[in-house]
Amino acid sequence: MLKFLISRSASLLPQAAIGHLGWMRGAIGGGLAILASGLVALVLLGTNSAALPVLVAPLGASAVLVFAVPASPLAQPRSVIGGNLLSAAIGLTLGHAIGQPVLAAGLAVGIAIAAMSVTRCLHPPGGACALLCALGAAGPEAWGWAYLLPIAINVLALSAGGWCYNNLTGHPWPHHAVVPTAPPTGAGLAYSHEDLEAVLADWNEVLDVDIDDLDAIYQALHRRVTSR
Repeated sequence: MLKFLISRSASLLPQAAIGHLGWMRGAIGGGLAILASGLVALVLLGTNSAALPVLVAPLGASAVLVFAVPASPLAQPRSVIGGNLLSAAIGLTLGHAIGQPVLAAGLAVGIAIAAMSVTRCLHPPGGACALLCALGAAGPEAWGWAYLLPIAINVLALSAGGWCYNNLTGHPWPHHAVVPTAPPTGAGLAYSHEDLEAVLADWNEVLDVDIDDLDAIYQALHRRVTSR
C-alpha cells in the first residue's frame, strides 16, 4: 500500500521555488493574505473583535487553493466566496435547528456539498466552514448569526488579496485559459509524455489534475475524433 501511494507521486510535476508557478510565490502570497485578512477583521469588527473570531480555520485551506493552484475551478472567486458563505450559513442553520453537534455537523457538511455543487461554487474549505459553524451553533457557545460576519470579512479580504497578488505576479485570477486560435494539424497529434510536461511548464500554472489523466483524456479524444 505504501509503495503504491508513493508511486503515484511520480506523475506530479515538480514545483520549484520559482518558475512553474513556484511554491515560494504561493507561500508568500498565502501568508500575506492571512495576515491582511486578520488585520482587516480586527479593524472592521472593532469592539466586537473580543467576542467574535478574527480568523476562521477554513481560511487557511482557501489560501492554499487561491495562491498555490489559482487555475483550479475550486479556487475561483465564485467558489471561494460563495462556497464558504453558503456552507457557513447552512452550518449555522442546522446547528440551531438540531442542537446536537455531531448530527448537525454531519448533515451540514452533506447538505453543503450538495448546495455548492448545484450552485457551481464547489470549494473544499466550504465543508470545513459548514462543520465549524454547525459545531459552534449546536455547542455550548451557541454561535449566532453574528459569527457569519467575521467569516464574510475573511473570505472577502482573502479574495481581494488573491486578485491583487495573483494578477501582479502574472497569474490572471479569475483564471481563464488561453485557447489556441488554430486547431492542431494531423501531423501534430503524435506526442510524448515529455511533450505534455513541457506544455504544462510553458503554461506556468499548476492544474489540480494528474498529468496521466490529462494524457488519457487527450488519447481518448484523439481516438473518438479519428473514429468519426
